[in-house]
Amino acid sequence: MKTNKNITSFDDHLDEQYGKIGTESREKFEEEFETFRIGVLIQEARKKQHLTQQELAEKVGTTKNYISRIENNASDIRLSTLMRIIREGLGGSLKLSLDI
Repeated sequence: MKTNKNITSFDDHLDEQYGKIGTESREKFEEEFETFRIGVLIQEARKKQHLTQQELAEKVGTTKNYISRIENNASDIRLSTLMRIIREGLGGSLKLSLDI
């Protein structure tokens, strides 16, 4: 069987693009990725419930623009706001984990 020696693992790609785990550039990438992921999760949950950004914003007492910024990774979000969006807006609950 012939193998392609030019294939790189995703971890190796991240190391090359953003530095090794623990470096400042890699930590920044990881943080931004988690923020992006939260936005995608909110957007997917909102769409699954057939809610517009405006409807979700009204349920949690914020603006459509703020929901849009969260979903598009353009805004930091406070934990209390995130919990309110998930609990009051989407009827869900937030579970956190800590990796040390």
